[in-house]
Amino acid sequence: MTGPQGVSAQPRVIAGRYTLLAELGRGGMGVVWRAQDNVIGRQVAIKELHLPDGIAHEERRVLEERVLREARTAGRLNDPGVVTVFDVVAENGMTYIVMELVEAATLSTLIAQHGPMPQDRVISMAVQALSALDSAHQAGIVHRDVKPGNLMITSTGRVKLTDFGIAQAVDDPRLTTSGSLIGSPAYMSPERIHGHDASPASDLWALGATLCYAVEGLNPYERTSTASTLHAIMNEMPRLTRAHGVLGAVITGLMMPDPNARLTGPQARAMLERAVAQPTPPTGFGAPNPTMHYTAPTAVRKPWLKPVLIAGTSVASVALLVCGVLLGRWIFTDQPSAAMAETITYGAGGTLGKSQFDLTAGQCGDNYLDPNTTINYTDCQKSHRVEYFAKGSPFGSDKRGYPGDEYLKKYAEDFCTLHFMSDLIPVDDKEDRFRYAAVVPTSGEWQSDPTDSSGRGSREVACVLWHKDKAPLEDQVYAEDR
Repeated sequence: MTGPQGVSAQPRVIAGRYTLLAELGRGGMGVVWRAQDNVIGRQVAIKELHLPDGIAHEERRVLEERVLREARTAGRLNDPGVVTVFDVVAENGMTYIVMELVEAATLSTLIAQHGPMPQDRVISMAVQALSALDSAHQAGIVHRDVKPGNLMITSTGRVKLTDFGIAQAVDDPRLTTSGSLIGSPAYMSPERIHGHDASPASDLWALGATLCYAVEGLNPYERTSTASTLHAIMNEMPRLTRAHGVLGAVITGLMMPDPNARLTGPQARAMLERAVAQPTPPTGFGAPNPTMHYTAPTAVRKPWLKPVLIAGTSVASVALLVCGVLLGRWIFTDQPSAAMAETITYGAGGTLGKSQFDLTAGQCGDNYLDPNTTINYTDCQKSHRVEYFAKGSPFGSDKRGYPGDEYLKKYAEDFCTLHFMSDLIPVDDKEDRFRYAAVVPTSGEWQSDPTDSSGRGSREVACVLWHKDKAPLEDQVYAEDR
């Protein structure tokens, strides 16, 4: 380092041990340095808390505590997908966090430079990120700001989740400033916008949006203003154009507006790991080229840039659903199961009238899903004809518009297929023995008042099965304790 008139200045040394070598990046809460650990003899990244002038004392205290909590939080985690924190130093009124130096660029930088990723690379990235989040969630830690800028990807494809600076340990007091939401608007789940606390489910929603960004090349909700972005999250549903098969199902499952209908981390990871174990070769236009790192949406390509050394924090950046883990041989693909029958509609103008399908999840019925036929409840321990084995109410706010016939049908068929092929139906030869169908509301039923006490909810997706040859079912098929 050089001072005025070219006079050589001694490099800064923190805690008598860490020599600062170069600035890697800076953001609203600090500066990140590359440094040399003179005791161990390795290079590290050091995050130096540096708050702007003019911040009120109480807010400054909260922000400083947040950085200290980042160190405590990350230090509790032990996963190859989480940036390691080595040390915390308080010196001369400043706070420093010493962490692993990662040779990587962020996902947001890579997509900006090279365009959308092919599915196989996104799947690999997703599995690693899910593992890192699972480690955090098992330790009682919610990240609260999962986004492309906080996923670092090394040249070998290794993923590192970073910046736990606003993470919330469930056993710590909640820290906010001025009662505001903390996080990136385009990656904030619907329930958080509603004012609910961050949770593992909200982290997973944000990861779903991040994976969508990786494979599609854009965030489906990002708009020109924060207000319009939040409005889109609350009132629109993403449309996937490049994500297919199991990856599309996982992204859709992670981004369900209702956190109770959302895939859990272990469920999503199991689906993706099976896809990796038994991949389906891609075909047709747009199939990933194994010799390419990324595929761009236009013919104009940007050359690969050499990875830069950045710290394990975002400020250092220099540049369908299933309620049980999938088992067995089945992997979700674009091809429907041979056991799936044509989707049934209920409500005005549908195959069945609203009052003709008087069942709910876990119940059995006395008739088949034939037009103009009423299906009434009957005891599953007695002879019956159909079983209602899964229900989804995934679309959240009652203000959401009808998603369209094809979108709703595709969602419902994926949803029911995932449930049918899971251990919810614990039968080895179920595709040979049974048939199943999705039952969805018509447009008119969707738009009716969901609080109407005259019948079942107007936005529920139902999954129903019956014997292949329509023989009576003498025993209950679905496993109700799953």
